[in-house]
Amino acid sequence: MDGSKILLLVVFTPVVGALLLPLVGRASPRARNLVALALVLVSLVGSAVLAPGVFGGTDVVFRQDLAQGINLWFVADRLAVFMALVSSLVGAVIVFYSWSYIAHYGHQEEYYLMVVLFLGAMMGLVYAQNLIVLYLFWEITAIACWRLIGFFRDRPIVLRADKAFLVTVFGALVMLIGFILLHGEGGSFDLPVLRRAFAGRPIPDLAVGLILVGILSKSATLPLHTWLPDAGVAPSPVTALLHAAVLVKIGVYVFARLFGDTFVVSDTWHVVVPWIAGTSALVSAGAALVETDMKRIIALSTVSQIGFIFLGLSVGTEIGMAGALLYILMHGLSKGGLFLCAGIVEQTTHEKDIRRLGGLGRTMPVTAVAFLLCSFSVMGIPPFGGFFGKYMVIAGSMETGQVGLTLLFLAGAVLTILYLLRLFTMVFLGQPRGTTPQETSRSMVGSVAFLAALSLVGGIWITPSAWLVQSTVVNLLVAAR
Repeated sequence: MDGSKILLLVVFTPVVGALLLPLVGRASPRARNLVALALVLVSLVGSAVLAPGVFGGTDVVFRQDLAQGINLWFVADRLAVFMALVSSLVGAVIVFYSWSYIAHYGHQEEYYLMVVLFLGAMMGLVYAQNLIVLYLFWEITAIACWRLIGFFRDRPIVLRADKAFLVTVFGALVMLIGFILLHGEGGSFDLPVLRRAFAGRPIPDLAVGLILVGILSKSATLPLHTWLPDAGVAPSPVTALLHAAVLVKIGVYVFARLFGDTFVVSDTWHVVVPWIAGTSALVSAGAALVETDMKRIIALSTVSQIGFIFLGLSVGTEIGMAGALLYILMHGLSKGGLFLCAGIVEQTTHEKDIRRLGGLGRTMPVTAVAFLLCSFSVMGIPPFGGFFGKYMVIAGSMETGQVGLTLLFLAGAVLTILYLLRLFTMVFLGQPRGTTPQETSRSMVGSVAFLAALSLVGGIWITPSAWLVQSTVVNLLVAAR
C-alpha cells in the first residue's frame, strides 16, 4: 500500500469508524470496546509506518481539489507525524483505560463515538494543509469536547460544557477571520501556496492577532483559560484526553504549523507571545497552589505547563523549539497519567476534595507510585523526560537575552513543584480519612503504570526522543527565524 493511501486510512478510519460504534455497541459492548481501540490503533500504527520515510526526508502527500479554494490536501511531514504519534499513543491508552472506568455509567455508545471522533479529528487537523479543512476538523473537536464534558448530564455540568463550547467556538470564529485575511492577501487557503505567496515577508499583524485568539482559546491560555479547570466535571479519561493528548495540544500544534513552519511574523510577536505564556504559567500555578479540588489542581497545572510549550515555540531559537516539542511528548505522557490516577482515586473514594483524602498510598500503592513518577516529570525533576523539555525551553529563553521572562518561568517551575507535592502528600500520605479503597481494575492500574514508566524511561533513554524532536525542528527553523 502506498503512503497516500495509508495517510487517508490514518485520518478517516477513526472519523468514519466512530459513527459505527453505536451500532456495534447494540450488538456487543465488548466488541464495541475492541473496535474503538482498534480504530485508534489504526492511526497510531499507520503514523508509525509513515514515520521512517518521513523522517528520512520524504513527505507523503494526498491532494484532491474540491471547490472554492477548499482542497482536501493532507501532508505527512515530520511535525505532523510527530504530533499524530503522540496523540494516538496517549489516546489508545485512554481508550483502554475507559473499558473499566466507563463500564459503570450509561451513554456508553455516545462516549466511545465522541472519544474516537475526537481523536480522528486530531489526525485530520495535524495532517491538513488547507486552512478551511483544518478549521473544519478544529470545530469537530469542539463538538466532541462539548458532549464529553457534559457526559453526566446534570445541569451544572452541562453549563460548564456549554461554557467550554462557547469559548472555543468563539475563538475559532475569530481565527477563521484571520484565515480569510490571509486568503485575501495570498490568494489561497492552501498552506504551501501561502508560504510561496508571502515568500518570507511577515504576514499582517491583524491576521496574527486574530489567529492567536483561536489558538489561545483552544489551548486554554490566560485570559481564555477558565473553561479548562471547569471541564474537570467530565469523566477522568475525558479530562486526560483534553489535557494530555488532544485538545489543548491543538493550539500549540497550529501555532507551530503556522508561525513556525509556514509564515514569518513580526518581531513584536516574539516578545508578546512569550510574556502572555509566562503570565499564564505563573498565575495558573499560583491558583493551583491554593485549590482543593484534585482534578482542578491538575487542570490548572495544564494551563501552566502549556505556557512552557508556547515559550519554546515563540522565542524562535533551535533549542527552545526542540524543548517545546519534547515537552509536548513528555507532558502528554505524564499529564495523562496524572488524570488517570485521579480517576482511580475519584471512582474508588467518590471524593475529589484533597482535604478529605489521605493515606491512600497504603492501599493503592501502584496508583501512588505512578502518580509520583508522573508528577516528577511535570515538575521537571531529572532524569524524567519533563526535565529535559523544560531545561531546553528555559535555555532557549535565556539565549534570546530575556532574563526577566526566564525568571518568570523559573518561578512558575518552582510553584509546579510545590502544588504537585502538596497534592501527592494530601492524597496519598498521612493518615487515612474515611474509607481506604483498594485498587480493583487491572486495566486502569496498568494504564497509569504504563504512562508512568514511559515518563521515566523517556528521560533515562532520552536519545530517541531527542533525535525525533531535533529532526522535526529542522523543518521549523527557516520561518521561525
